[in-house]
Amino acid sequence: MNILFAGTSDIGIPSLKALLAEHQLVGLLTQPDRPVGRHQILTAPATKQFLEKEVSPAIHNCVDELAGTDPFPIPIFQPEQLRDPLVLEQLRSLHPEVIVTMSYGKIFPRELLELPSIACLNIHTSLLPRYRGATPIQAAILAGDEETGVTIMHMAEGLDTGDILLQKKISLETQETAGSLTERLAALAPEALLEALKLLERGAAPRTPQPKEGITLTRQITRADAAIDLTRSAVELDCLIRAMNPKPGAHGAFQLPSGKSIVLKIFSATVASEVSSEKPGILFLSQDQKLLLACCQGALCLHEVQPEGRARMSAVAFVSGYFRT
Repeated sequence: MNILFAGTSDIGIPSLKALLAEHQLVGLLTQPDRPVGRHQILTAPATKQFLEKEVSPAIHNCVDELAGTDPFPIPIFQPEQLRDPLVLEQLRSLHPEVIVTMSYGKIFPRELLELPSIACLNIHTSLLPRYRGATPIQAAILAGDEETGVTIMHMAEGLDTGDILLQKKISLETQETAGSLTERLAALAPEALLEALKLLERGAAPRTPQPKEGITLTRQITRADAAIDLTRSAVELDCLIRAMNPKPGAHGAFQLPSGKSIVLKIFSATVASEVSSEKPGILFLSQDQKLLLACCQGALCLHEVQPEGRARMSAVAFVSGYFRT
């Protein structure tokens, strides 16, 4: 089938790669290049970088041209506004049978939803209707869920409200982080997508309305969301740390045995078996010299941290540098 893929971030690359191998990719719709990092270097989206590397040099950015005049096989579109009539005309000229989106970053207007001749599908990294919105992966870890998955849905004008075509489930690992779960769901997505496309080709794709019960919403995560609240238990903070790894990184101000305060990001920790008599926020050593953080209920055993203004380091290195006698 002729497919237009709309995606921006790394998580969509395995699905984009599968479409290149199994279907006719007629175009990529992605976000404009943006300044990134401390030096604000203009950087292309991950999906665009992938195509330029995978198909280069037969790639051409045709934002300012009609796609029909583009001599290269896979045009890339990076419009600021999806409602722009020229943009819609460019995309319409591709004659896509299906539009597939994954982590694109913009809401589709009705005109774009109605553009493909067969369907407009979204790959969402949760078991809808649980965790609609921007951060379903982090939400599943924060909640301590035992399973999550990928939903292929028919897109609608609401936020992740469309009918479900199919779902694939996976179990969360004990020490699952947002980073590891993102990789696992990215790898699961092509399997779900290709199965959904086969159903569409046979005219057998279901449209199951989402249940009215169990709807939850997520939003973009800010640095404030990653702040460690010392009124929370060790179990809850363990979930927070894993959900905020690799970014923005769970962080807080803690107290060394010397009484000095230190600001840390914590990237890896486990719930400690030791019963802590220290006040919440105190960093201390266990009998076997492991680095512990006292919580309001229980303690965390820290494994990887980052002091403010320093590089990430192991707990062993931190203890060596900050617990000297």
